[in-house]
Amino acid sequence: MKSTLCTVFLVCLYFASVLAIKDMMRKSIVFDKNTPDVFYCPIQKPSGMDKLIVKARPLKKLCEFEGQPLPEDYKSDCYQDVDESNYACKEKYRIMMRTAPPGSEKPFEGKRLARFLDVDKEYYLAAMEEKKQEMLAGNSKKKHKKGKNQA
Repeated sequence: MKSTLCTVFLVCLYFASVLAIKDMMRKSIVFDKNTPDVFYCPIQKPSGMDKLIVKARPLKKLCEFEGQPLPEDYKSDCYQDVDESNYACKEKYRIMMRTAPPGSEKPFEGKRLARFLDVDKEYYLAAMEEKKQEMLAGNSKKKHKKGKNQA
């Protein structure tokens, strides 16, 4: 009985550590606003976030294939192709919207990352609709109070 529990515990511990490492790898893309033309990604398997060895790559290489299958002759820029993950594409969109927001001199067009624009557009429209409903509710309360004061 004890050996079974110990085995189950070790298997659970193993899976937890694997998931933690995968999450650490997924989020290992680094952007520094002081170097806006590059991003940093790991070049070898890290043993911890404090021991992460990174390489600078041009920002255009981040999410270069937009989540599509990588070509067979593709030479990876980063360890385990973390620069081509969905997280990497979201990071690129976030970075580009920060460095070239709509209304700026050279706004980010976003055509390459349109799938992320749709998600943000839905969120924006839902938030604006909610704000509009709140404003309408606030205006109707004010009109109701004015009617009571005049009577």
